[in-house]
This record gives sequence, C-alpha cells and structure tokens, in this order.
Amino acid sequence: MNRPALDIKLWLAGEARKLGFDVCRVAPLQGLSWRGPLEQWLAAGHHAGMEWMAETAERRAVPTALWPAAKSAIMLGMNYGPETDPLATIADPEVGTVSVYARGRDYHGVMKGKLKELAQKLESRAARLGATAKVKVFVDTAPLMEKPLAEAAGLGWQGKHTVVVSRDLGNWLFLGCILTTMELPPDEAEADHCGSCRRCLAACPTDAFPSPYVLDAGRCISYLTIEHEGHIDRELRPLIGNRIYGCDDCLAVCPWNKFARAGQEAKLKARNDLNAPRLSDLLKLDEIAFRKAFAGSPIKRTGRDRFIRNVLIAAGNAGANAGLVAAILPHLADSNPIVRAAAVWALGRLDPGRAVGFKLQALAAETDLGVAAEWEALP
Repeated sequence: MNRPALDIKLWLAGEARKLGFDVCRVAPLQGLSWRGPLEQWLAAGHHAGMEWMAETAERRAVPTALWPAAKSAIMLGMNYGPETDPLATIADPEVGTVSVYARGRDYHGVMKGKLKELAQKLESRAARLGATAKVKVFVDTAPLMEKPLAEAAGLGWQGKHTVVVSRDLGNWLFLGCILTTMELPPDEAEADHCGSCRRCLAACPTDAFPSPYVLDAGRCISYLTIEHEGHIDRELRPLIGNRIYGCDDCLAVCPWNKFARAGQEAKLKARNDLNAPRLSDLLKLDEIAFRKAFAGSPIKRTGRDRFIRNVLIAAGNAGANAGLVAAILPHLADSNPIVRAAAVWALGRLDPGRAVGFKLQALAAETDLGVAAEWEALP
C-alpha cells in the first residue's frame, strides 16, 4: 500500500467526523459478490412489488459492476438515534406512529450533500499528494448493496432483522457510500454478534421474517406503508395497528441499542408534529395540504393517496371509541380507489351498521374492482 493512500485513510475519518458522520470505514471491492443470497431472496419472491430489485440484480450483486474502475468503498454511518421511545405511541389509538427516520428531514438530501463535500475533499487531497482518486457518491438510490458493504468495511454487521448493527452505536444508522478508484487500506470486516438473540424476529407485528437474516418485504409494514402502491391485504391490516409510515419494532428492541445515543445532526431531528400526529388531523389533508405539511420530509415521496390509505387503516384499528367515523366518511368518495377501499374497510371496522347502510348504493356506483371487493366483504 503506497504512502499517499495511508495518509488519506488516516485523514479521511477526521474529515468525516467534522461533517457529522459518526463512523467511517473502508471495504476493498475486489472479489466482493452477494449473487447467491440475492438470487435466493429474489427467487422466493421476498422483494414483493419491488421489481427494480430483480431488474438490477446483476449490478446489485457485484459492486464493481456498477463502476468497474472502483477499487474501494468508503462506508459512512450517521447516527439518527431517537431521543424518546420510538414505540411510545403504539398503544394510543388516536395518533399515528411514524418511523423514527421519517420524523425529520429526508436523510437522502442531508447525507448526499455531506458525501459530495467529503468526496471533493478526497479528490483534492489525493491530487496534492500526487495521487488520483475519482469518486462517486451513493445514498440508497442506486443498485448498490450498502448494508453488506458496511459489514465488509467493519462498520457493523447485518443483524437477524437485516439492518446493520454497530457495537458502538446500535442499529439507528443511515448509510452512505463513496466509491473511489483509489485503493485505500481496508478495515477488517465485522463479525456477527447477534448470538442466540431473536428479539427483533419476535417483535415483528406481521411475522415478516421467514427465517433469521431473511426479510419477506411483502409482509413488512415498512414496505407496505411506503413502497407498496396498491391495496394492502385485508389479513395484514389489523396487524399494522397505528403505524402510518414505516415500522421500528424490530429496531427498537435490539439489545445493542444500549450503546446508542440520540442523533446529533440538527436537520434530522424529529419534528414535534410527527412524534404523535393525530389521525383526525391527518385525515383532513388534501393534496395541497399534504405537500405543504411534508415538504422536505421523506413522507412526501410516498404521496398523499398512499399516506391517507395508511392513516385510514390506522383509523380502522383505532376502535369505535376513537371518534374517527366522521373523519373517515368523506374518503368514501375520494377520487383514488386505494383511498376509497381503505375508507370502506375502516368504516366497516368502526361502524359496521352505517357501512352496510351505504353498501348497495356504493356498489352500484363503484367502478374499481378492489373497492367493490371491500364493499362486498362487509357483512
């Protein structure tokens, strides 16, 4: 390993910390491949509706396929640990529970700006030392498997819940990656420290882990409430509870979080209005109000219709005493069928008598088969 690369490796960690990253490690790219496990996961259909996972499988399985000239992956972790119990609102039927990562600004923008700055500094530093370091930055938006790369770099290991766990920071980590043509001294890959613990698997409300280290996205509440575009299966809706965007149950129970601390990046701090948003308020959001309420938030990317679908499912799980029927009724006539279907289901749960009273007239006017099926499912 040449001297400039060694100097840069030592310098890099310090610069990363100045930018707000909590950990910086390096993985060598030569010989890395996750083709076998990825192909098995895809063959089992665990990617659910995420067809892009299959379409980009070849590039995703081998990191150098994305950029053949790359020699090293600089893996960065930014802690976003919550200041309060992330599951504190689960038992409150009148509010929604939002995943910790989505309570602040969208981490993609926050991380990418810092990664670009660090990458530019790396290029300049290498040039001053007579070396060359071309760079590309990634934050969960390209066919690059950041989690196994983080494990290979020694940042942490993929726990049984498939999320990266750090011995120093727990599992509340955003991951970023800088690929570079410079061959940097690698860090030692991290070993698995889950042991016999199965708390994350047992905590999953929808039993989304067919086995340790394997996630079935089609049953995962995070996938269902964020990525899934259509109607959510009727059998899964009661299990979602009041989780309206993402799910933190498996992360929150990890014993390694005893070493976690609250995140320090100001832009990622939780908004007060997202710590325990009232379902009745969220059900009032039209398209314009939704965009205004979630400007700069990752929730905005899901769109108003899917988000209101989620809120209606939470309302249907709230119980008749929550007083949400009046807020549900307008959505029976929503222009979007996934919203109408969720409204029918929610009304049927909270006030079945009123729902049945609307049934014949609604069926006569309904043109969407999914919504019609919801009316038909009523007693």
